[in-house]
Amino acid sequence: MTISKPVFDRLGLSLWVGAFLVVLGMVLWSPYTRTVMQAYGFGSEAFLSGQPLYNLQSEMGYLYAPAFAALYVPVLKLGPHLGGLVWHVLGFAVLTFAAMRQVRKLGGGELTWLLSFGLFLALPMALGAIRNGQATILLTGACWLLTLSALEGRRAETFFWASVAIIAKPTAIIMLLLVGALRLRLIPVLVLAVLFVLAIPYAFAPAGYLNEQYGDFASMLTSMAVDKSGHFVPTDFTAPFTSAGLPMPEFAATIVRVVVALLTLSTVLWFDRKLQPGMAGLAIFLTAAFYMCVFNPRVEPNTYAMIAVPAGLAIATLWRDERGGVLASVLSMVLFVTGLTGVERHMHDFFFPWFRPLAVTFIVCPLIWWFWAKASEKMANVGPVAHG
Repeated sequence: MTISKPVFDRLGLSLWVGAFLVVLGMVLWSPYTRTVMQAYGFGSEAFLSGQPLYNLQSEMGYLYAPAFAALYVPVLKLGPHLGGLVWHVLGFAVLTFAAMRQVRKLGGGELTWLLSFGLFLALPMALGAIRNGQATILLTGACWLLTLSALEGRRAETFFWASVAIIAKPTAIIMLLLVGALRLRLIPVLVLAVLFVLAIPYAFAPAGYLNEQYGDFASMLTSMAVDKSGHFVPTDFTAPFTSAGLPMPEFAATIVRVVVALLTLSTVLWFDRKLQPGMAGLAIFLTAAFYMCVFNPRVEPNTYAMIAVPAGLAIATLWRDERGGVLASVLSMVLFVTGLTGVERHMHDFFFPWFRPLAVTFIVCPLIWWFWAKASEKMANVGPVAHG
């Protein structure tokens, strides 16, 4: 740490912001290159013209709630250049704000280094999704801020970030369920956020049209996890088995997802009760993001951007508290190098789709174990006092 601190006290944050400025330049130069914003625009155009949002015969296309189509209209109207800038800045700003807020909650010393080093480690894995303008970036920041707000019992903030998260991507419902289990008194707030998001489009389109779209939306959500007839290749925990020629049956994969969901719930409940509040927020969101990436049947390589920044900050926290060490060094290297596997086409083809779920599991499981050990250490330190 004594070697890394002077180097990364500002460098990581500078690279994080500098890389984003380069992305903005690329958006201005070629707004239609390497972007998913055209799919978002298609949704908004269909919404404005009263056309179907969803193609139930395809696993690709527009996959978001009707509220996303309605609220993306201003970005569409701004055009590909200005609209692209606004959309990219929105997602990047929310994610960066979430990371900064998390670092403040962690407390202790060397907070600037903690943020800078964590963002440096996360940059290669997150940059692809940032460049593509994927809603995953907004989803990550919103879910992270939702977690922190809920743990502090801030009802208004919880409602706001829950709404933003659901609008960004339907998979945010996993985070809402987890937050509801952690803070039962906030369940009405979370339910209200869901109802609010469902109601938003009715202010802009006829009820009959929207009722039909919601029916298709529900059909899409319930079928896309089991529809294997298309060209979409998931990069979840089943990908290594598929790459090895041993595809996992859907029933077995569902059982694994349910079992890991229960383990995830019990783990975050433990963290909430036993860890210090600031560290608990990071541990809980890291665990949730791990589940939402590795055990999401619709995950793709850039979806792993969701875990990049929380994993980077967790590794930086491990490095700070343990004064470096082999584990922190190895995890730092693996996270940074994993993000580079998609830079070159041949390298991407070799590692797709099996590598990222294995690499992320290798990174996150030791971090969860370390957070668990920190919680146990806190209990051991408090125990003698309680009996004194």
